[in-house]
Amino acid sequence: MGEKVLMKGNEAIGEAAIRSGCRHFFGYPITPQTELSAYMAKKMPKIGGTFLQAESEVAAINMVYGAAAAGMRAMTSSSSPGISLKSEGISYIAAGDLPAVIVNIMRGGPGLGGIQPAQSDYFQATKGGGHGDYHLIVLAPNGVQELANLTADAFNITDKYRIPVMLLGDGTIGQMMEPVDFDDIPKPVRYEKPWAVTGTNNERSANCVKTLYLTPSELEDKVVERYNRYEIVKEELQRYEAHDTEDADIIISAYGITSRVAETAVKKLRAEGIKAGIIRPITLWPFPEKIYKQVHPKAFLAVEMSMGQMVEDIRLACECRVPVYFTGRTGGIIPTPDEIIAKVKEIAGEVCPNE
Repeated sequence: MGEKVLMKGNEAIGEAAIRSGCRHFFGYPITPQTELSAYMAKKMPKIGGTFLQAESEVAAINMVYGAAAAGMRAMTSSSSPGISLKSEGISYIAAGDLPAVIVNIMRGGPGLGGIQPAQSDYFQATKGGGHGDYHLIVLAPNGVQELANLTADAFNITDKYRIPVMLLGDGTIGQMMEPVDFDDIPKPVRYEKPWAVTGTNNERSANCVKTLYLTPSELEDKVVERYNRYEIVKEELQRYEAHDTEDADIIISAYGITSRVAETAVKKLRAEGIKAGIIRPITLWPFPEKIYKQVHPKAFLAVEMSMGQMVEDIRLACECRVPVYFTGRTGGIIPTPDEIIAKVKEIAGEVCPNE
């Protein structure tokens, strides 16, 4: 264990990225992630790295494409509307099988929405976001230490699988301050990149990163190969935390900052004799469906800062064996423990009427 430093979540992402070998950051300011861009603007020139505030979000994501194609560890960050603007470029990066880290510190929407925290970009992150058949690996931290840990993880994961990784946080986690131990974050893993466009020095044939395939069968082969890789990721990378699930009648599912509110609710419910448990997905894609098949509650409750976007994945994961309920807030409002407790008691009256 090293010395802990009190840092904002956004700044912790930047420091973890630098320690993970990221030397190329391309961004554009938007609340509530601007502190990350500011941190990288200050730090990157001091370590021989590149910080570039692009003329737009569209330009920034295409700069990431270029750096990633050259085999560099590259990152960009934004918040909700900015990620929408980057979505075409993200599709190109996925199609090029390029490793890159994309940070979304979510705010309320749709449209410009507001600058308060939200989780309403779940569909955008987990179902593609841009055009075509592709996935991102999506990691959902619930605190500042985990922001740092998963940032370091993200660079290793994206290099291993050649799939872009999105770190999906929210405005609260990005802005909150907590102690961070940077000696505790995963160490960089170096992967050979024989595909990178780094020049040949007349020692090998030229590499080319492309996303255009005019022959339909060639494009189909590329997409199918990518989806075969996605199946490997589903087997190897499902991450979650779960507790009090063995005897639970109602299992709450929540991620990010909402999971911390749900933890408080579960403790209070257990103190009142109500058998509640919790599953916190850490990978939103691949969704940790295995754990949902292993537990046997009478109902699930999704708690989100959205209108219930994760509900669909829970239903698919539990194969509709039991009902999946939803409670949450949107527009930038965080649910309270009392709101969750009230919903659990309401559900208990329906699924455990005689208990």
